Amino acid sequence: MYEASFLKYIQYEKRFSSHTLTAYRTDLNQFLSFLFAHYQVECITDVNHRHIRSWVIQLLGDDMSASSVRRKLSVLKSYFRFLLRQGFISVSPMAKVLIPKSGKHLPEFVPENAMHHLLGEMDWPNDFSGYRDRTIIELLYHTGMRRAELLSLDGNAVDLIGQVIRVVGKGNKERLIPFGNHVREVIIKYVELRAEVVETTVKALIITDKGQPAYPKFIYNVVKRYLSQVTTLEKRSPHTLRHSFATHLTDMGADLNAVKTLLGHSNLAATQIYTHNSIERLKKVYEQAHPKGK
Repeated sequence: MYEASFLKYIQYEKRFSSHTLTAYRTDLNQFLSFLFAHYQVECITDVNHRHIRSWVIQLLGDDMSASSVRRKLSVLKSYFRFLLRQGFISVSPMAKVLIPKSGKHLPEFVPENAMHHLLGEMDWPNDFSGYRDRTIIELLYHTGMRRAELLSLDGNAVDLIGQVIRVVGKGNKERLIPFGNHVREVIIKYVELRAEVVETTVKALIITDKGQPAYPKFIYNVVKRYLSQVTTLEKRSPHTLRHSFATHLTDMGADLNAVKTLLGHSNLAATQIYTHNSIERLKKVYEQAHPKGK
């Protein structure tokens, strides 16, 4: 009962994306299953901090990363805060739970020369699937949008004359992202071929070979397949292209506030990680090239 109310709250009032909603539901169900299996606790109001600590120990014992555990605990923290506001509990059991620290990892990105080879030199299939896949890569890399934002696009979101794209991000916030002539030409060709495949009732811009709206795993598979041809990075996901977009802009001297706006970040701290990325690479160049660098 409480879980359903909470999920409706974050869906309709907080306006979280469907992807985030699914993640919250999964984490909550995992915790509830743990409670029943180990303590026979069926009602969330009977939970105390010891139950949560025990769950954390199990997760870490299963070799789950500290960052993943932190994310799951963040879900629980939001859930118990909701229950507290609604008067279902008087004290949050999260108050006595220490959240494991996670080391700061700089985001991985695809080098500029690899992206240039992928989008400027490599031969792409000259058919619907080829242009669809290319449109996916071009939009993710040239706009820095998130996978969920790409999936939510319809034809009306793209202004081919003004060369801007309207993206609805986290918290249902809209932002406009510009794109260049090269991307415009790719989109125009894709839209032409798309019209031959899809029914007019399908509004999603990105569709599968069967003419249905694309889904998260589909986008991930496309990105991984093409990035695998130009990089050996362990992470070859849509978010890697977002990191590449931000890192390359920062490397070229783009104003950090402008990058923040393009990415749809709510605060500058989230964007500053890309500055650290550039500084770390400069340090490596210095150490390798300067005779007294080490």
